[in-house]
Amino acid sequence: ETMRRWIIILLLVMCVVPDVMAQRSRGIMRQRMVSDGGDSILQVDIAPVMAFSRPVDLRRYQRLVNAVKVVYPMAQLAKQTMHEMEDTLLMLDKKDQRQYIKQCYKQIVDEYTPVATRMTRTQGRVFIKLIDRETSTRAYTHIKTFRSGFNAVFWQSIALMFGNNLKLEYEPETRDRLLEQIVTYYEMGWL
Repeated sequence: ETMRRWIIILLLVMCVVPDVMAQRSRGIMRQRMVSDGGDSILQVDIAPVMAFSRPVDLRRYQRLVNAVKVVYPMAQLAKQTMHEMEDTLLMLDKKDQRQYIKQCYKQIVDEYTPVATRMTRTQGRVFIKLIDRETSTRAYTHIKTFRSGFNAVFWQSIALMFGNNLKLEYEPETRDRLLEQIVTYYEMGWL
């Protein structure tokens, strides 16, 4: 009698554990039942596995993944802030626009300076590229539009000193293909 009870418990655990493991895999593998004309089919989605021939390439990839996890939410917030600013600026006259831009600039500096000073170079590079990806405009152009050409040149020179470039365009098909893949995985919840 007790042996039979243990077998039933073991079978139940074996049926439940794969579902729990699939949920804990953070999106790398997802299971779901798909109904097709009365038949139920188990569908399993598995993300492609990245293979690296050198350990240094794996570390670079992991560093890029970690950078995306840190800065992607900030890029989304920056996109939202830009749209709100543009909508508000359209309703204001020139004098009020300048005051509004100064107010927003001060707010952004106060809010993001502590975050930006803790960013690594890789995170800064990824953030600049994601700004371009999300807003379809380079960071240099944003600074030039909202502040001035002098400020844009100043921040571009600072960025160049740290190995970044505010004028670089995001190229998801060529140079930034790996970053685009990581961002896509992040958006799908696979990372």
